[in-house]
Amino acid sequence: MNLEVLGRKHWYLVWYICLILAPSCVSHKKIPYFKDVPDSATSYKVKEYMYSEPLIQADDILSISIQTIDPQTSSVLNQFSPAMPTVGTSSASAIGSQTSTGFLVDKEGLVELPIIGKIKLEGLSTFQAREVIRKKIAVYFKNPTVLVRFANYKITILGEVAKPGTYTLPNEKVTVLDVIGLAGDLTIYGKRHNVLIIREQGENREFARLDLNSSDIFKSPFYYLRQNDIIYIEPNKAKVATTNAARTQTIALILSTLSFLIVFLRYRPQ
Repeated sequence: MNLEVLGRKHWYLVWYICLILAPSCVSHKKIPYFKDVPDSATSYKVKEYMYSEPLIQADDILSISIQTIDPQTSSVLNQFSPAMPTVGTSSASAIGSQTSTGFLVDKEGLVELPIIGKIKLEGLSTFQAREVIRKKIAVYFKNPTVLVRFANYKITILGEVAKPGTYTLPNEKVTVLDVIGLAGDLTIYGKRHNVLIIREQGENREFARLDLNSSDIFKSPFYYLRQNDIIYIEPNKAKVATTNAARTQTIALILSTLSFLIVFLRYRPQ
């Protein structure tokens, strides 16, 4: 076979392999967040989805603090706050086992408190629960102050982020961007245009897709997260390609061999 023809065939093979590898490259267009916001914009308004407070559900753990004018009475009211194990992280702790102190909402939606007994709190916001408890305790004590918050408000984030895991958060108003920030942001291999949110709604599951490349994310009802939400960041094609080490090594070996042959054929002695 003519060596020049052989050389051309090797060039064709090199181009063919490059075309195969091209889809594995990460496109810069898919990396920036909110790329639809103009670079020159000094003020760019986006209508945000209206935030609504999360509601108390069965198996939630509530931190309930009751204060009265008598410090000794307050101590008695707050000493029966059982410790319950949870797994997760917060903005100030590392991944691992933690202990949440609070009152468990049972399967019937009831919370049992000292002195006043069982109270139905399921389906209420923490603000509404605070008022219900305050009215109950006011029967026994004058001018009580009640604080209620979630002690196990947790979100799970999986996939292509720097620190995947379950995060126990200190407040209720939390967005998907907050949790991505806690997880150390997406890796270069994460699909920013196809973020999956999984949400429990009673006995059902809801699924939603968010596009971090677009400012329309602020309009989504899934922009604000709920307790027990799961975020999944899917890997892109480049990540899939890098995980196939054997294939990558084989291609590198083939390209090296072809490069040597091409150089040899071009500059061979006449």
